[in-house]
Amino acid sequence: MFKKVNNFFRRQSSARYIALGFLLTILLGSGLLMIPACWKDGVRLAYVDSLFTSTSAICVTGLATVDLFDTFTPLGQVIIFFLLQIGGLGVTTLGAAVILAFRRNINLKERNIIQDSLNTDSARGLLKLFKRVFIYTIVIEFVGAALSLISFARNYPIGEAIWKSAFHSVASFNNAGFDILGGFQNLQNYKGDVLLNIVTMLLIVLGGLGFLVMSDVVNKRGNFKKLTVHSKVVLLMTGVLIVLGMFLLKLTEMNNISWLGALFTSVSSRTAGFATFDIGKFTKPGLLVLIVLMFIGASPGSTGGGIKTTSFFLLLVGTRSMISHHTPHAFKYSFSEESVKRAMVISLLALTTILLGSFAMSMIEPDIHFIDILFENTSAFGTVGLSTGITPNLSIGSKIISCLQMYVGRIGPLTFVSTWYTGNDEYFRYSEGVIPVG
Repeated sequence: MFKKVNNFFRRQSSARYIALGFLLTILLGSGLLMIPACWKDGVRLAYVDSLFTSTSAICVTGLATVDLFDTFTPLGQVIIFFLLQIGGLGVTTLGAAVILAFRRNINLKERNIIQDSLNTDSARGLLKLFKRVFIYTIVIEFVGAALSLISFARNYPIGEAIWKSAFHSVASFNNAGFDILGGFQNLQNYKGDVLLNIVTMLLIVLGGLGFLVMSDVVNKRGNFKKLTVHSKVVLLMTGVLIVLGMFLLKLTEMNNISWLGALFTSVSSRTAGFATFDIGKFTKPGLLVLIVLMFIGASPGSTGGGIKTTSFFLLLVGTRSMISHHTPHAFKYSFSEESVKRAMVISLLALTTILLGSFAMSMIEPDIHFIDILFENTSAFGTVGLSTGITPNLSIGSKIISCLQMYVGRIGPLTFVSTWYTGNDEYFRYSEGVIPVG
């Protein structure tokens, strides 16, 4: 019996391990948050809200149907804190850490799972990268917490300020817009705090670059010319999207937002979900800018979601290639058609997932404007956490849809779809058909 079970698990793909790992951790987290000791006096938490909170934490999103500070006791907040950390590092990565701690080695199957979870194409130096992930995470979050403490210590007793700083640093680096400040205020009371804004943005950007890029930058000592083409693409796209997003948001929200607020929102909207201004008061063009930024998201191997900056870059390069009839290329490197096709598939699956979720939610919530529903679904899929304010008022059905969006967005649409594939290798070819396009 044990042998059959063991053989069954050996036959499963890495995608299924990743998807199942996240699912089981979400369910475990939702169960822990249902412990009455996690609720403040007078609070009764429905299971759907516990499930939503656990999903949002594990998927490092930040959407919330209940305010974390007003709902959960310190015990509940600590559980969410660890769920955020687990979700950011990746369930499979942490699982491998446990294996490594006890066995001192990792077999080929486990290597493949970690490789897929970190979005790296090569297994070379995987264990070294794996160890660096933990070192970078601990150091960056500690420094972020220490700097955030300067701001929070002005408004809270030192013990409470330390806890809020630690929680904020972990949430920021893991690109999850959760806060424990109360009243769904997020960071609106700190929109003029330059230090906290800068620290939060740096944590978000570092978490969104991806561990591969951080490791490469450290190894090459910041020399851009020596970086891998992957790192160059990520850094270029991150910089362009931040600056372009800032100018577009300032243009569309000229009377609603400061330059610092525009920069912060541009950085945060790519997957973090912190807000220093009320998103519900943004204009429709401003919301459209945020939807595009949320759809693109962060970078591969990072704590963020979206289709990823590299996919968007390959879409641009592939489009230019089709127009110019040249091989896709950049930075004196050519890119395979397979990479461009993969980016197109991921983008199409992402768009389909968001549209299906928006359609279903608009059927359930006919009184909510469609732009708010589209924004909510894009935010959930991109594991962003921004909202126009409709999240707490969603019905049970809409909350379940949002949970599914966060789940698919976190593990990736291609990974999610591949978990259902059970077909065999192709043993024959069909004759080629020709159809006009465009």
